Amino acid sequence: MNKKELKISYTECESEFELSSDEQKLLQMAREASDLAYAPYSNFYVGAALMLENGLIVTGNNQENVAYPSGLCAERVAIYAAGAQYPDVAIKTIAITCKSKQFEVNEPLSPCGACRQAMSEYEMRHNKHIRIILAGETGKIRILDSIADLLPFMFKAEALKK
Repeated sequence: MNKKELKISYTECESEFELSSDEQKLLQMAREASDLAYAPYSNFYVGAALMLENGLIVTGNNQENVAYPSGLCAERVAIYAAGAQYPDVAIKTIAITCKSKQFEVNEPLSPCGACRQAMSEYEMRHNKHIRIILAGETGKIRILDSIADLLPFMFKAEALKK
């Protein structure tokens, strides 16, 4: 038996002003998308904004349903919208942010496992890394260079082949 170690690296910013102007715009659009989320049950509003390689921006937000498993996370709403509208265009960057009506979110939001797997599918589909910007309402911002940093042992299509 051999014990192995896996390390990830990420960048942490004190404020959005350390981001490039394109990244600041993307984060702002994710915040605006969170304002439009449908979250009457959790009161937790998540927004995502994707920048595609062609420069277009696609946004999404969480959409809850009284039958909880039927809802969708902001990340998947944005990713699947981009995939449906621009199937041959790779995602360059995704910004994800959140807010709550009940408390201040002062640390970066991390995507759920289903959203991580959906992002990994699009990285593999286009064979290009997706830069990930994670933010709360306030506090530090976390930046990762690839979904592999959030989901190192992702499920891949090769597992379905004989």
